[in-house]
Amino acid sequence: MRMTLLLIFAFLALTVGSFVYFIVTWDADTRAPVSVIQHDNNGDRA
Repeated sequence: MRMTLLLIFAFLALTVGSFVYFIVTWDADTRAPVSVIQHDNNGDRA
């Protein structure tokens, strides 16, 4: 049981750590907003 809890804790730590790394290294200037809808020259959605 102790090994199972250790594995669960390790998985959670890795998941939270990778999310924190993603947020800390996020550069909004280099990425387009997700909510932007692209339109072509005719005004239709691309």
